[in-house]
Amino acid sequence: MFRNREDAARQLAAKLKGRDLYDPLVLAIPRGGVVTGAVLARELGADLDVVLARKLRAPGQPELAIGAVSEDGHVYLNHHAPEFLEQMKDYLAAERRYQMGEIERRKRLFRGVRPQAPLAGRSVIVTDDGIATGSTMIAALQSLKPQNARAVIVAVPVASPDRLTQIRRWCDDVVCLLAPEEFWAIGQFYKDFSQVEDQEVLELLREFSPVQKRTGRSPADV
Repeated sequence: MFRNREDAARQLAAKLKGRDLYDPLVLAIPRGGVVTGAVLARELGADLDVVLARKLRAPGQPELAIGAVSEDGHVYLNHHAPEFLEQMKDYLAAERRYQMGEIERRKRLFRGVRPQAPLAGRSVIVTDDGIATGSTMIAALQSLKPQNARAVIVAVPVASPDRLTQIRRWCDDVVCLLAPEEFWAIGQFYKDFSQVEDQEVLELLREFSPVQKRTGRSPADV
């Protein structure tokens, strides 16, 4: 069990150190993944940015993901969802619109302090604080495919083992500290799994913004 996201990320960084990474970039899935990503970026001397994807919630079960939508609008459905697609067509359309609205809100908020980083030719590490259904991670990975990264590595502290096989199809490598058979929720592997707010994400992104690195001032100061 991890103490918190920072503890998990430091252990994860130890597994990544020594790898041949070219101009490394950590892409974190907000919000909790940005805490993990910031530690990885510091430990590995990498840049930090976000990759925006949102889960599509099951009807009446908002904690259960039936799929996810990426920043570019593409939808990924979990393996069990397509058989119910016809019955859920209207629901999925409405849920996609809702989640795209949240992606747009986050894009305006986060890109205001950290312009989108280029991926072409770089070693890209995609991270979150854990993987349950894998739908959000896969949607994020699908959106990265056209951007010509040198290599895409998924790095997470904990994941459901049966989803890791699917995720491996969308990246070059996977680094995962824990993949226990008895997996119910990501939070069961953290002593402190407190919710991460937008303000904390903004502060972490400011730390890694190009303006901050170049001048020592945040974008809001210039």
